Amino acid sequence: MPKPISAGRRTSIAGLLTAASLALALSGCATYDVTAPADARAEAPAAEVTKKDAAPAAGKDAKAPRGTAGDGVDCRKAKCVALTFDAGPSENTDRLLDILKKEKVRASFFMLGKNHVEKRPAEVKRIDAEGHELANHTWSHQILTEISPDAAKREMSRLQEAVRKITGKAPRLMRPPQGRTDGSVSEISKDLGLAQVLWSVTAKDYQTYDSALITKRVLEQTERDGIILLHDIYRGTVPAVPGILKELKKRGYTVVTVSQLLSPAKPEPGMVYRP
Repeated sequence: MPKPISAGRRTSIAGLLTAASLALALSGCATYDVTAPADARAEAPAAEVTKKDAAPAAGKDAKAPRGTAGDGVDCRKAKCVALTFDAGPSENTDRLLDILKKEKVRASFFMLGKNHVEKRPAEVKRIDAEGHELANHTWSHQILTEISPDAAKREMSRLQEAVRKITGKAPRLMRPPQGRTDGSVSEISKDLGLAQVLWSVTAKDYQTYDSALITKRVLEQTERDGIILLHDIYRGTVPAVPGILKELKKRGYTVVTVSQLLSPAKPEPGMVYRP
């Protein structure tokens, strides 16, 4: 059973569940801890808030180490938004990485194992080498709440091992397929050292190849501390990225990885982060 949920930054997911599962949530068997990025930052332990965490807000006078916009940014002061890509790497990933490199932006990549990481280790290496965040989207995109705990653990751990074998690093973040999680998934994630990351912005790019529509949907939904969900496996998505980044920058946003958005807090295994 999960630990009791505190009354502060953590809230029960019961309020987000359907009526059919509400009774289980209230019994404590289906609850898990949820927090927003801003709350995580605000309640970061004092030991984590050090001088090195402080950085000027984004703007014409801000200086980012190594020439990348999000490096050293303090999202307690800057107007940040996290950019994430699910379900790759794919044949589109190198083109996406070229765009991100040109725009000096880093993103979080929630990768699939089967037919993706296993077939495209070079792209995984490049994602890591260029400073993007390696993250877990399970091995084969099974809905974790609909399979046994042992199977769910295999879905997550198999991806962890594959990425570790390629890069020498294991992801610290996991996005459950369809955003569907529960107390059991949270406990498994905690055991594997994985924080869970949901989103606040979706272009539903799995429904359309219209890059202009994808751009419009992202920009209409984006607010400070948001987490943008895109998929680099669909042909309309990568062409939309330059326009999205240009407009976000015009609106004063600094585009960062999920971990940068949470900093100075560290991703907490088992926790669900949801703007």
